[in-house]
Amino acid sequence: MTGTPRPHPARTVDTQVVVVGAGPAGLLLAGELALRGIQVTLIERRHAPDTASRASTLHARTMELLDSRGLLADLGSPPHEPRGHFGGIPLDLTLDAPYPGQWKVPQSRTESVLEEWALGLGADLLCGHTLDAVHDLTTHVEATATSRHGERVRLRACHLVACDGQDSTVRRLTGARLTGTGATRELLRADVDGIDIPARRFQRLPGGLAVAARTPAGVTRVMVHERGTPARTRTRPVHFDEVAAAWKRVTGEDITAGTPVWVNHFDDDNRRLTRYRHGRVLFAGDAAHRQMPIGGQALNLALQDAYNLGWKLAATVDGTAPTGLLDSYHDERAAVATAVLDNIRAQALLLLGGPDIDPLRTVLTALITHPPARTRLAAMISGLDIRYDVGGPAHPLLGAALPHTRLHTGDLVCTTTELLRSGRGLLLGLDAPPPPLDRALADRVDTVTARPAGRSPLTGTPAVLARPDGHVVWAGGGDGHGLAEAATRWFGPP
Repeated sequence: MTGTPRPHPARTVDTQVVVVGAGPAGLLLAGELALRGIQVTLIERRHAPDTASRASTLHARTMELLDSRGLLADLGSPPHEPRGHFGGIPLDLTLDAPYPGQWKVPQSRTESVLEEWALGLGADLLCGHTLDAVHDLTTHVEATATSRHGERVRLRACHLVACDGQDSTVRRLTGARLTGTGATRELLRADVDGIDIPARRFQRLPGGLAVAARTPAGVTRVMVHERGTPARTRTRPVHFDEVAAAWKRVTGEDITAGTPVWVNHFDDDNRRLTRYRHGRVLFAGDAAHRQMPIGGQALNLALQDAYNLGWKLAATVDGTAPTGLLDSYHDERAAVATAVLDNIRAQALLLLGGPDIDPLRTVLTALITHPPARTRLAAMISGLDIRYDVGGPAHPLLGAALPHTRLHTGDLVCTTTELLRSGRGLLLGLDAPPPPLDRALADRVDTVTARPAGRSPLTGTPAVLARPDGHVVWAGGGDGHGLAEAATRWFGPP
Protein backbone atom coordinates (compact mmCIF):
# COMPACT_ATOMS: atom_id res chain seq x y z
CA MET A 1 0.00 0.00 0.00
CA THR A 2 1.26 3.48 -0.79
CA GLY A 3 -1.30 5.61 1.04
CA THR A 4 0.29 8.41 3.05
CA PRO A 5 -0.19 8.96 6.80
CA ARG A 6 -2.88 11.48 7.69
CA PRO A 7 -2.83 14.20 10.35
CA HIS A 8 -4.17 13.22 13.76
CA PRO A 9 -7.03 15.74 14.21
CA ALA A 10 -10.52 14.63 13.16
CA ARG A 11 -11.47 15.77 9.69
CA THR A 12 -14.02 15.47 6.89
CA VAL A 13 -13.27 14.08 3.44
CA ASP A 14 -15.58 15.11 0.61
CA THR A 15 -15.35 12.84 -2.42
CA GLN A 16 -17.67 11.45 -5.10
CA VAL A 17 -17.35 7.72 -4.40
CA VAL A 18 -16.04 5.84 -1.37
CA VAL A 19 -14.78 2.31 -2.03
CA VAL A 20 -14.36 0.18 1.07
CA GLY A 21 -11.64 -2.42 0.64
CA ALA A 22 -8.42 -2.18 -1.40
CA GLY A 23 -8.33 -5.78 -2.59
CA PRO A 24 -8.43 -6.62 -6.31
CA ALA A 25 -12.11 -5.68 -6.80
CA GLY A 26 -11.84 -2.41 -4.89
CA LEU A 27 -8.68 -1.35 -6.69
CA LEU A 28 -10.05 -2.21 -10.13
CA LEU A 29 -13.26 -0.32 -9.37
CA ALA A 30 -11.31 2.71 -8.13
CA GLY A 31 -9.27 2.70 -11.33
CA GLU A 32 -12.39 2.41 -13.50
CA LEU A 33 -13.92 5.41 -11.74
CA ALA A 34 -10.75 7.51 -11.79
CA LEU A 35 -10.26 6.72 -15.50
CA ARG A 36 -13.50 8.59 -16.08
CA GLY A 37 -12.60 11.58 -13.92
CA ILE A 38 -14.55 10.57 -10.82
CA GLN A 39 -13.13 11.47 -7.39
CA VAL A 40 -12.75 8.20 -5.50
CA THR A 41 -11.42 7.46 -2.03
CA LEU A 42 -10.44 3.94 -0.99
CA ILE A 43 -10.67 2.90 2.68
CA GLU A 44 -8.50 -0.06 3.67
CA ARG A 45 -8.02 -1.48 7.16
CA ARG A 46 -4.59 -2.90 6.34
CA HIS A 47 -1.66 -0.53 6.71
CA ALA A 48 0.72 -2.55 4.52
CA PRO A 49 0.41 -4.90 1.53
CA ASP A 50 -0.72 -8.45 2.24
CA THR A 51 1.98 -10.82 0.96
CA ALA A 52 0.07 -14.04 1.73
CA SER A 53 -0.53 -16.42 -1.19
CA ARG A 54 -4.35 -16.23 -1.38
CA ALA A 55 -5.91 -16.41 -4.85
CA SER A 56 -3.49 -16.82 -7.75
CA THR A 57 -5.56 -17.82 -10.81
CA LEU A 58 -6.71 -15.43 -13.53
CA HIS A 59 -9.07 -16.75 -16.19
CA ALA A 60 -9.51 -15.93 -19.87
CA ARG A 61 -12.23 -13.28 -19.51
CA THR A 62 -10.35 -11.53 -16.69
CA MET A 63 -7.18 -11.42 -18.81
CA GLU A 64 -9.23 -9.81 -21.57
CA LEU A 65 -10.55 -7.08 -19.29
CA LEU A 66 -7.05 -6.38 -17.93
CA ASP A 67 -5.84 -6.15 -21.53
CA SER A 68 -8.66 -3.68 -22.26
CA ARG A 69 -7.04 -1.37 -19.70
CA GLY A 70 -3.46 -1.97 -20.88
CA LEU A 71 -2.42 -3.74 -17.67
CA LEU A 72 -1.23 -7.14 -18.90
CA ALA A 73 2.36 -6.05 -19.51
CA ASP A 74 2.64 -4.99 -15.86
CA LEU A 75 1.87 -8.57 -14.76
CA GLY A 76 5.07 -9.75 -16.43
CA SER A 77 5.08 -13.25 -17.92
CA PRO A 78 2.94 -15.32 -15.56
CA PRO A 79 2.99 -19.12 -15.82
CA HIS A 80 0.24 -20.44 -18.07
CA GLU A 81 -1.64 -23.67 -17.49
CA PRO A 82 -4.01 -24.76 -20.29
CA ARG A 83 -5.69 -27.36 -18.08
CA GLY A 84 -7.95 -26.84 -15.11
CA HIS A 85 -10.56 -29.04 -13.51
CA PHE A 86 -14.26 -29.40 -12.81
CA GLY A 87 -14.83 -30.84 -9.37
CA GLY A 88 -11.34 -32.36 -9.44
CA ILE A 89 -11.87 -33.98 -12.85
CA PRO A 90 -9.22 -32.70 -15.33
CA LEU A 91 -10.63 -30.23 -17.87
CA ASP A 92 -8.89 -28.82 -20.94
CA LEU A 93 -9.58 -25.06 -20.91
CA THR A 94 -8.33 -24.45 -24.45
CA LEU A 95 -10.81 -22.24 -26.30
CA ASP A 96 -10.87 -19.89 -29.27
CA ALA A 97 -9.84 -16.90 -27.19
CA PRO A 98 -6.68 -14.80 -26.82
CA TYR A 99 -5.94 -15.93 -23.24
CA PRO A 100 -7.37 -19.42 -22.70
CA GLY A 101 -6.48 -21.51 -19.67
CA GLN A 102 -5.29 -20.38 -16.26
CA TRP A 103 -2.71 -17.67 -15.63
CA LYS A 104 -0.89 -17.94 -12.31
CA VAL A 105 -0.42 -14.49 -10.78
CA PRO A 106 0.01 -14.06 -7.00
CA GLN A 107 -2.78 -11.90 -5.63
CA SER A 108 -0.22 -9.56 -4.13
CA ARG A 109 1.09 -8.89 -7.66
CA THR A 110 -2.40 -8.32 -9.06
CA GLU A 111 -3.12 -5.87 -6.25
CA SER A 112 0.18 -4.05 -6.77
CA VAL A 113 -0.51 -3.52 -10.48
CA LEU A 114 -4.09 -2.37 -9.90
CA GLU A 115 -3.07 -0.07 -7.04
CA GLU A 116 -0.38 1.65 -9.09
CA TRP A 117 -2.86 2.11 -11.94
CA ALA A 118 -5.69 3.45 -9.77
CA LEU A 119 -3.49 5.86 -7.79
CA GLY A 120 -1.78 7.00 -10.98
CA LEU A 121 -5.20 8.01 -12.30
CA GLY A 122 -5.90 10.08 -9.18
CA ALA A 123 -7.65 7.75 -6.74
CA ASP A 124 -6.90 8.40 -3.06
CA LEU A 125 -6.09 5.62 -0.61
CA LEU A 126 -6.50 5.78 3.17
CA CYS A 127 -4.67 2.81 4.69
CA GLY A 128 -5.00 1.52 8.23
CA HIS A 129 -8.60 2.76 8.59
CA THR A 130 -11.42 0.68 10.05
CA LEU A 131 -14.95 1.49 8.97
CA ASP A 132 -17.26 2.30 11.90
CA ALA A 133 -20.56 3.45 10.37
CA VAL A 134 -22.39 3.92 7.05
CA HIS A 135 -25.48 6.11 6.59
CA ASP A 136 -27.45 6.53 3.37
CA LEU A 137 -28.97 9.99 3.74
CA THR A 138 -30.90 9.84 0.44
CA THR A 139 -29.06 12.80 -1.09
CA HIS A 140 -25.60 11.41 -0.24
CA VAL A 141 -23.77 8.82 1.85
CA GLU A 142 -21.82 9.47 5.03
CA ALA A 143 -19.35 7.03 6.56
CA THR A 144 -16.97 7.24 9.50
CA ALA A 145 -13.70 5.41 9.94
CA THR A 146 -10.97 5.30 12.57
CA SER A 147 -7.29 5.12 11.73
CA ARG A 148 -4.88 2.87 13.60
CA HIS A 149 -3.63 6.02 15.32
CA GLY A 150 -7.10 6.83 16.66
CA GLU A 151 -7.98 9.57 14.17
CA ARG A 152 -11.66 9.69 13.21
CA VAL A 153 -12.47 10.54 9.61
CA ARG A 154 -15.91 11.41 8.26
CA LEU A 155 -16.41 10.75 4.56
CA ARG A 156 -19.19 12.29 2.45
CA ALA A 157 -19.87 10.97 -1.05
CA CYS A 158 -22.51 10.43 -3.71
CA HIS A 159 -22.14 6.65 -3.41
CA LEU A 160 -20.31 4.04 -1.36
CA VAL A 161 -19.28 0.63 -2.70
CA ALA A 162 -18.44 -2.30 -0.45
CA CYS A 163 -15.54 -4.36 -1.80
CA ASP A 164 -14.52 -5.50 1.68
CA GLY A 165 -14.65 -9.25 1.31
CA GLN A 166 -16.81 -12.16 2.40
CA ASP A 167 -17.03 -10.90 5.99
CA SER A 168 -18.02 -7.44 4.75
CA THR A 169 -18.25 -4.76 7.42
CA VAL A 170 -20.54 -2.73 5.15
CA ARG A 171 -22.89 -5.67 4.80
CA ARG A 172 -23.03 -6.03 8.59
CA LEU A 173 -23.54 -2.30 9.19
CA THR A 174 -26.31 -1.97 6.61
CA GLY A 175 -28.07 -5.27 7.30
CA ALA A 176 -27.91 -6.35 3.65
CA ARG A 177 -29.28 -9.90 3.41
CA LEU A 178 -27.76 -12.96 1.77
CA THR A 179 -29.75 -15.75 0.16
CA GLY A 180 -28.60 -19.27 -0.62
CA THR A 181 -27.13 -22.25 1.22
CA GLY A 182 -25.00 -21.88 4.35
CA ALA A 183 -21.74 -23.70 5.03
CA THR A 184 -21.80 -27.41 5.86
CA ARG A 185 -18.18 -28.42 5.17
CA GLU A 186 -14.77 -26.91 5.83
CA LEU A 187 -11.34 -27.12 4.25
CA LEU A 188 -8.02 -26.22 5.86
CA ARG A 189 -4.97 -25.13 3.92
CA ALA A 190 -1.43 -23.99 4.55
CA ASP A 191 1.78 -23.12 2.72
CA VAL A 192 4.50 -25.13 4.44
CA ASP A 193 8.27 -24.91 4.06
CA GLY A 194 10.62 -27.79 4.78
CA ILE A 195 8.39 -30.81 4.07
CA ASP A 196 8.75 -33.52 1.44
CA ILE A 197 5.45 -35.25 0.65
CA PRO A 198 3.99 -36.67 -2.57
CA ALA A 199 2.19 -34.27 -4.88
CA ARG A 200 -1.56 -34.78 -4.90
CA ARG A 201 -4.15 -33.29 -7.24
CA PHE A 202 -7.54 -33.65 -5.57
CA GLN A 203 -6.87 -37.09 -4.06
CA ARG A 204 -10.07 -38.57 -2.66
CA LEU A 205 -9.22 -40.79 0.29
CA PRO A 206 -11.45 -42.75 2.70
CA GLY A 207 -11.09 -40.01 5.29
CA GLY A 208 -11.53 -37.01 2.98
CA LEU A 209 -9.78 -34.93 0.32
CA ALA A 210 -6.07 -34.04 0.13
CA VAL A 211 -4.21 -31.70 -2.21
CA ALA A 212 -0.44 -31.03 -2.19
CA ALA A 213 1.58 -28.98 -4.67
CA ARG A 214 5.20 -27.86 -4.37
CA THR A 215 6.30 -24.51 -5.73
CA PRO A 216 9.69 -23.87 -7.41
CA ALA A 217 10.71 -22.09 -4.19
CA GLY A 218 10.30 -25.32 -2.25
CA VAL A 219 7.15 -24.35 -0.35
CA THR A 220 4.32 -26.91 -0.42
CA ARG A 221 0.68 -25.89 -0.36
CA VAL A 222 -1.47 -28.46 1.41
CA MET A 223 -5.24 -28.46 1.50
CA VAL A 224 -7.33 -30.98 3.41
CA HIS A 225 -10.99 -31.76 4.02
CA GLU A 226 -11.79 -34.32 6.69
CA ARG A 227 -15.01 -36.07 5.77
CA GLY A 228 -17.69 -35.85 8.46
CA THR A 229 -16.20 -32.68 9.97
CA PRO A 230 -18.78 -29.87 9.78
CA ALA A 231 -18.00 -26.24 9.11
CA ARG A 232 -17.41 -24.28 12.28
CA THR A 233 -17.93 -20.69 13.27
CA ARG A 234 -14.44 -19.53 14.10
CA THR A 235 -13.55 -16.64 16.37
CA ARG A 236 -9.79 -17.03 15.93
CA PRO A 237 -7.45 -17.86 13.02
CA VAL A 238 -6.72 -21.48 12.22
CA HIS A 239 -3.49 -22.77 13.78
CA PHE A 240 -1.03 -24.87 11.82
CA ASP A 241 -1.27 -27.67 14.41
CA GLU A 242 -4.94 -28.06 13.44
CA VAL A 243 -4.06 -28.36 9.75
CA ALA A 244 -1.27 -30.87 10.48
CA ALA A 245 -3.53 -33.00 12.66
CA ALA A 246 -6.25 -33.17 9.99
CA TRP A 247 -3.64 -33.94 7.33
CA LYS A 248 -2.30 -36.82 9.42
CA ARG A 249 -5.77 -38.30 9.95
CA VAL A 250 -6.65 -38.13 6.25
CA THR A 251 -3.31 -39.05 4.61
CA GLY A 252 -1.32 -40.71 7.40
CA GLU A 253 1.59 -38.28 6.83
CA ASP A 254 3.26 -36.13 9.48
CA ILE A 255 3.98 -32.54 8.39
CA THR A 256 4.52 -31.07 11.86
CA ALA A 257 8.26 -30.62 11.24
CA GLY A 258 7.52 -28.09 8.52
CA THR A 259 7.42 -24.33 8.95
CA PRO A 260 4.05 -22.74 8.13
CA VAL A 261 4.30 -19.70 5.88
CA TRP A 262 0.56 -19.10 5.61
CA VAL A 263 -2.45 -20.81 7.20
CA ASN A 264 -6.05 -20.37 6.14
CA HIS A 265 -9.46 -22.04 6.07
CA PHE A 266 -12.59 -21.79 3.96
CA ASP A 267 -15.94 -23.51 3.70
CA ASP A 268 -18.69 -24.27 1.20
CA ASP A 269 -20.92 -21.31 2.08
CA ASN A 270 -22.86 -20.60 -1.14
CA ARG A 271 -24.85 -17.35 -0.95
CA ARG A 272 -25.29 -13.99 -2.61
CA LEU A 273 -27.00 -10.74 -1.69
CA THR A 274 -30.67 -10.42 -2.53
CA ARG A 275 -29.80 -6.99 -3.98
CA TYR A 276 -26.41 -5.61 -5.02
CA ARG A 277 -27.69 -2.06 -4.70
CA HIS A 278 -29.20 -0.56 -1.55
CA GLY A 279 -29.93 3.06 -2.47
CA ARG A 280 -26.56 4.79 -2.65
CA VAL A 281 -24.69 1.80 -1.20
CA LEU A 282 -23.55 -0.94 -3.59
CA PHE A 283 -21.71 -4.23 -3.17
CA ALA A 284 -19.16 -5.98 -5.36
CA GLY A 285 -16.89 -9.01 -5.16
CA ASP A 286 -16.96 -11.27 -2.11
CA ALA A 287 -18.97 -8.63 -0.25
CA ALA A 288 -21.82 -9.46 -2.64
CA HIS A 289 -21.40 -13.24 -2.73
CA ARG A 290 -19.79 -16.00 -0.67
CA GLN A 291 -18.51 -19.16 -2.31
CA MET A 292 -15.78 -21.79 -2.19
CA PRO A 293 -12.77 -20.53 -4.16
CA ILE A 294 -12.81 -23.55 -6.49
CA GLY A 295 -10.60 -23.06 -9.53
CA GLY A 296 -10.05 -19.39 -8.77
CA GLN A 297 -13.59 -18.44 -9.74
CA ALA A 298 -14.13 -16.22 -6.68
CA LEU A 299 -11.35 -13.76 -7.60
CA ASN A 300 -12.40 -13.62 -11.25
CA LEU A 301 -16.06 -13.14 -10.37
CA ALA A 302 -15.07 -10.24 -8.11
CA LEU A 303 -12.94 -8.49 -10.73
CA GLN A 304 -15.68 -8.84 -13.33
CA ASP A 305 -18.20 -7.31 -10.88
CA ALA A 306 -16.00 -4.23 -10.59
CA TYR A 307 -15.53 -4.02 -14.35
CA ASN A 308 -19.29 -4.10 -14.91
CA LEU A 309 -20.02 -1.54 -12.20
CA GLY A 310 -17.29 1.03 -12.82
CA TRP A 311 -18.53 2.69 -16.00
CA LYS A 312 -22.17 2.56 -14.88
CA LEU A 313 -21.43 4.23 -11.54
CA ALA A 314 -19.22 6.85 -13.20
CA ALA A 315 -22.01 7.77 -15.64
CA THR A 316 -24.46 7.99 -12.74
CA VAL A 317 -22.18 10.30 -10.76
CA ASP A 318 -21.42 12.59 -13.71
CA GLY A 319 -25.09 12.83 -14.67
CA THR A 320 -24.97 11.19 -18.12
CA ALA A 321 -26.47 7.81 -17.14
CA PRO A 322 -29.78 6.81 -18.70
CA THR A 323 -32.60 5.74 -16.40
CA GLY A 324 -32.03 2.30 -14.93
CA LEU A 325 -28.35 2.00 -15.88
CA LEU A 326 -27.10 1.58 -12.31
CA ASP A 327 -29.83 -0.96 -11.52
CA SER A 328 -28.66 -3.04 -14.47
CA TYR A 329 -25.53 -3.78 -12.43
CA HIS A 330 -27.53 -5.97 -10.05
CA ASP A 331 -29.61 -7.49 -12.83
CA GLU A 332 -26.56 -8.57 -14.81
CA ARG A 333 -24.09 -9.55 -12.13
CA ALA A 334 -26.50 -11.29 -9.75
CA ALA A 335 -27.51 -13.57 -12.62
CA VAL A 336 -23.85 -14.35 -13.34
CA ALA A 337 -23.17 -15.00 -9.64
CA THR A 338 -26.13 -17.38 -9.43
CA ALA A 339 -24.75 -19.41 -12.34
CA VAL A 340 -21.24 -19.47 -10.85
CA LEU A 341 -22.52 -20.44 -7.40
CA ASP A 342 -24.47 -23.29 -8.99
CA ASN A 343 -21.39 -24.69 -10.73
CA ILE A 344 -19.36 -24.30 -7.54
CA ARG A 345 -21.96 -26.27 -5.57
CA ALA A 346 -21.81 -29.01 -8.18
CA GLN A 347 -18.01 -29.07 -8.00
CA ALA A 348 -18.04 -29.12 -4.19
CA LEU A 349 -20.30 -32.17 -4.28
CA LEU A 350 -17.98 -33.93 -6.74
CA LEU A 351 -14.90 -33.05 -4.67
CA LEU A 352 -16.10 -33.54 -1.13
CA GLY A 353 -18.91 -36.06 -1.42
CA GLY A 354 -18.50 -39.62 -0.16
CA PRO A 355 -18.29 -42.89 -2.11
CA ASP A 356 -21.89 -42.48 -3.29
CA ILE A 357 -20.65 -39.70 -5.61
CA ASP A 358 -18.18 -42.00 -7.41
CA PRO A 359 -20.68 -43.19 -10.10
CA LEU A 360 -21.45 -39.56 -10.95
CA ARG A 361 -17.73 -38.79 -11.22
CA THR A 362 -17.28 -41.75 -13.55
CA VAL A 363 -20.07 -40.59 -15.88
CA LEU A 364 -18.82 -36.98 -15.91
CA THR A 365 -15.22 -38.10 -16.54
CA ALA A 366 -16.45 -39.80 -19.71
CA LEU A 367 -18.69 -36.94 -20.82
CA ILE A 368 -16.05 -34.26 -20.30
CA THR A 369 -13.95 -35.70 -23.14
CA HIS A 370 -16.69 -34.96 -25.72
CA PRO A 371 -16.01 -31.61 -27.46
CA PRO A 372 -19.42 -29.94 -26.88
CA ALA A 373 -19.43 -30.79 -23.16
CA ARG A 374 -15.79 -29.81 -22.71
CA THR A 375 -16.24 -26.52 -24.53
CA ARG A 376 -19.35 -25.66 -22.52
CA LEU A 377 -17.68 -26.34 -19.17
CA ALA A 378 -14.44 -24.59 -20.19
CA ALA A 379 -16.35 -21.45 -21.21
CA MET A 380 -18.30 -21.56 -17.93
CA ILE A 381 -15.15 -21.76 -15.81
CA SER A 382 -13.30 -19.15 -17.90
CA GLY A 383 -16.10 -16.54 -17.85
CA LEU A 384 -16.40 -16.63 -21.65
CA ASP A 385 -20.02 -17.78 -21.65
CA ILE A 386 -21.38 -14.54 -20.16
CA ARG A 387 -24.09 -12.94 -22.25
CA TYR A 388 -26.16 -10.08 -20.83
CA ASP A 389 -29.74 -9.27 -21.80
CA VAL A 390 -29.18 -5.96 -23.59
CA GLY A 391 -32.44 -5.81 -25.53
CA GLY A 392 -32.77 -5.25 -29.25
CA PRO A 393 -33.42 -7.68 -32.11
CA ALA A 394 -31.79 -11.10 -31.96
CA HIS A 395 -28.18 -11.28 -33.17
CA PRO A 396 -25.41 -13.79 -32.32
CA LEU A 397 -23.18 -11.02 -30.95
CA LEU A 398 -25.73 -9.18 -28.79
CA GLY A 399 -24.91 -9.26 -25.08
CA ALA A 400 -21.66 -11.16 -25.54
CA ALA A 401 -18.20 -9.67 -25.17
CA LEU A 402 -16.84 -8.09 -28.35
CA PRO A 403 -14.78 -10.85 -30.02
CA HIS A 404 -11.04 -10.30 -29.79
CA THR A 405 -10.06 -9.47 -33.37
CA ARG A 406 -6.96 -8.07 -35.04
CA LEU A 407 -7.85 -5.01 -37.09
CA HIS A 408 -6.26 -2.80 -39.73
CA THR A 409 -7.04 0.86 -39.06
CA GLY A 410 -5.31 2.78 -41.80
CA ASP A 411 -1.62 1.85 -41.60
CA LEU A 412 -1.91 0.56 -38.04
CA VAL A 413 -2.75 -2.89 -36.70
CA CYS A 414 -4.56 -3.13 -33.36
CA THR A 415 -7.11 -5.31 -31.63
CA THR A 416 -10.71 -4.76 -30.60
CA THR A 417 -9.53 -5.04 -26.98
CA GLU A 418 -7.06 -2.20 -27.43
CA LEU A 419 -9.83 0.01 -28.84
CA LEU A 420 -11.59 -0.19 -25.45
CA ARG A 421 -8.68 1.32 -23.48
CA SER A 422 -10.15 4.81 -23.48
CA GLY A 423 -12.87 3.58 -21.12
CA ARG A 424 -15.57 4.84 -23.49
CA GLY A 425 -18.02 2.94 -25.64
CA LEU A 426 -17.01 1.83 -29.13
CA LEU A 427 -18.90 2.15 -32.40
CA LEU A 428 -16.92 0.01 -34.84
CA GLY A 429 -17.49 -0.07 -38.58
CA LEU A 430 -16.08 -3.08 -40.41
CA ASP A 431 -14.63 -2.25 -43.84
CA ALA A 432 -16.80 0.88 -44.11
CA PRO A 433 -17.66 3.77 -41.78
CA PRO A 434 -20.43 2.89 -39.32
CA PRO A 435 -23.76 4.70 -39.27
CA PRO A 436 -23.42 8.11 -37.60
CA LEU A 437 -24.21 8.78 -33.96
CA ASP A 438 -25.36 12.09 -32.55
CA ARG A 439 -22.25 14.26 -32.21
CA ALA A 440 -23.18 15.02 -28.61
CA LEU A 441 -22.24 11.41 -27.74
CA ALA A 442 -18.66 11.82 -28.97
CA ASP A 443 -17.33 12.11 -25.41
CA ARG A 444 -18.99 8.81 -24.49
CA VAL A 445 -18.44 6.68 -27.60
CA ASP A 446 -15.38 6.35 -29.87
CA THR A 447 -16.14 5.81 -33.57
CA VAL A 448 -13.62 3.69 -35.50
CA THR A 449 -13.53 2.22 -39.00
CA ALA A 450 -11.33 -0.84 -39.44
CA ARG A 451 -10.80 -3.96 -41.50
CA PRO A 452 -10.47 -7.37 -39.80
CA ALA A 453 -7.08 -8.97 -40.36
CA GLY A 454 -8.44 -12.37 -41.32
CA ARG A 455 -11.68 -14.15 -40.56
CA SER A 456 -13.35 -13.43 -37.21
CA PRO A 457 -16.78 -13.70 -35.54
CA LEU A 458 -17.28 -10.09 -36.70
CA THR A 459 -17.10 -11.12 -40.35
CA GLY A 460 -20.40 -10.45 -42.06
CA THR A 461 -21.53 -7.83 -39.52
CA PRO A 462 -21.14 -4.30 -40.95
CA ALA A 463 -21.02 -2.48 -37.59
CA VAL A 464 -21.27 -3.02 -33.84
CA LEU A 465 -21.74 -0.83 -30.77
CA ALA A 466 -20.05 -1.99 -27.57
CA ARG A 467 -20.32 -0.70 -24.01
CA PRO A 468 -17.18 0.39 -22.12
CA ASP A 469 -16.98 -3.13 -20.63
CA GLY A 470 -16.84 -4.57 -24.14
CA HIS A 471 -20.29 -6.16 -24.31
CA VAL A 472 -22.08 -5.67 -27.63
CA VAL A 473 -25.37 -3.75 -27.40
CA TRP A 474 -26.09 -3.27 -31.09
CA ALA A 475 -25.07 -5.02 -34.30
CA GLY A 476 -26.45 -4.07 -37.68
CA GLY A 477 -26.04 -2.69 -41.14
CA GLY A 478 -25.33 0.59 -42.80
CA ASP A 479 -28.89 1.82 -42.37
CA GLY A 480 -28.27 2.10 -38.63
CA HIS A 481 -31.65 0.65 -37.76
CA GLY A 482 -31.92 0.48 -33.95
CA LEU A 483 -28.55 2.18 -33.33
CA ALA A 484 -29.92 5.43 -31.88
CA GLU A 485 -32.20 3.51 -29.51
CA ALA A 486 -29.35 1.28 -28.30
CA ALA A 487 -27.02 4.26 -27.83
CA THR A 488 -29.63 6.14 -25.82
CA ARG A 489 -30.43 3.08 -23.69
CA TRP A 490 -26.81 2.53 -22.64
CA PHE A 491 -25.15 5.94 -22.96
CA GLY A 492 -27.97 8.33 -22.19
CA PRO A 493 -29.70 10.96 -24.30
CA PRO A 494 -27.44 13.25 -26.36
